[in-house]
Amino acid sequence: MANSPQSKKRARQNEKRFAINKARRSRIRTYLRKVEEAIASGDPKAAAAALQVAQPELMRGVTKGVFHKNTAARKMSRLAARVKSLG
Repeated sequence: MANSPQSKKRARQNEKRFAINKARRSRIRTYLRKVEEAIASGDPKAAAAALQVAQPELMRGVTKGVFHKNTAARKMSRLAARVKSLG
């Protein structure tokens, strides 16, 4: 339980930051799911377009501290390879 004014403020900030990060993580997952669905449909153009939109979102998640840089790079690499294998 937070007692000092500083720890109370920290708790408030943590709640706010958690909500922001949660929304950002959800948004990124949505973009990644769109790429997955485009790959599953077998449409190379749609998959490439979805990947183009997802890439900056994923990298923005890295700069905001939601994902680790290597995690994002690995996800992008694997998705790009799968999109490339379609067409």
